Amino acid sequence: MTLRYGKEFLMIPGPTNVPDEVLRAMHRPAVDIYEGPLLQTTDDCLKGISRVFRSTTGKPYIYIANGHGTWDAALSNTLSRGDKVLVLESGRFAIGWGEAAELIGIEVEILPGHWRKAVDPAALEARLKADTEGAIKAVLVVQVDTASGVLNDIPALRKAMNASGHGALLMVDCMASLGCVPFEMEAWGVDVAMAGSQKGLMSPPGLAFVVAGQKALTAHKTAGLRNAYMDWTFRDGPEHYMKYCGTPPEHLLFAFQKSLELIEEETLEGVWRRHAILAEAVRAAVEVWGRKGTLEMNILKPEERSDSVSVICFNGVDPAPLRSFVKDVCGITIGIAIGDLAGKGIRIGHMGHVNAAMVLGTLSAMELGLRRLGIPHESGGVDAAIAVMDRALGGN
Repeated sequence: MTLRYGKEFLMIPGPTNVPDEVLRAMHRPAVDIYEGPLLQTTDDCLKGISRVFRSTTGKPYIYIANGHGTWDAALSNTLSRGDKVLVLESGRFAIGWGEAAELIGIEVEILPGHWRKAVDPAALEARLKADTEGAIKAVLVVQVDTASGVLNDIPALRKAMNASGHGALLMVDCMASLGCVPFEMEAWGVDVAMAGSQKGLMSPPGLAFVVAGQKALTAHKTAGLRNAYMDWTFRDGPEHYMKYCGTPPEHLLFAFQKSLELIEEETLEGVWRRHAILAEAVRAAVEVWGRKGTLEMNILKPEERSDSVSVICFNGVDPAPLRSFVKDVCGITIGIAIGDLAGKGIRIGHMGHVNAAMVLGTLSAMELGLRRLGIPHESGGVDAAIAVMDRALGGN
């Protein structure tokens, strides 16, 4: 028997649910790319990007790409072949960024980390202090890694860099954090930040965003890896089409413009608060279910857990049947674990266009699945999640 017919929920860590208003914004004819309304759309999107990243002096850029494209944009616009970068390991995606760097001739060093912990600022400070010749030109880190579920402390990492006296650029991947958790590019001293449209920003995949701070713009002047498509100098040119190095992605821009309106209607602080409450509800449910020892949050310290994705490890139990039950019987798709955790857990995406009903529905389906499949757990996880939301709304 199945109960899945009706509105299905997509609860993976990206791409995420796209609001109906954003989908409708794309249902319009193409327009002139050289003059008229599209110029205003571009201006709205660029200004909106700066506001979401919390940057007033950096330069925003829009790419027709996914997050991997922003990796190339950040690297090629600031570095030269043979330069060295330090990659801060805390999951899969900073490592992937380092792999992208190697492909274009950049030397990569990995600061070893752990899939169950955030990056250690003290280890970063020590490594940079040891680099007395200044060989390391940039530090690469993700704020949230969706493979591990970690939230890295960017202000603490910047403080460690400052304490080391090192001049490396700080580059932060905000793919799974922007529009979900606090990010303050300027206040935190981030030199390059990037994100994509398809997660917390509630738009279809296909747009990628980079904001370059003044230190990065200075490095750009001597960068030896610049190429025609990624080049910031070309994109700063006088013609509108130059901002996209060709034809603008019109309908994706219309969608993103609307998503920015929705974020500003809720307020960015309101968005952060909603994500924090929903994430805490998920964690409360997992804590109760896990009292039998079968499942637990992957990230060990509560303060290092992301508010945009929860990665749940299973001990001695295959998580695949639970994921299949939730999807095939209840109509809810939750994510598979990837990287070092492949086959060992699941990922619940609670980012972007998501609300209490969606999270509670997902948790209820999971608790039903745990019961039906005979997976050892303590019941009451959904009640714990409801209690979190009740307290957040002013309950006792």
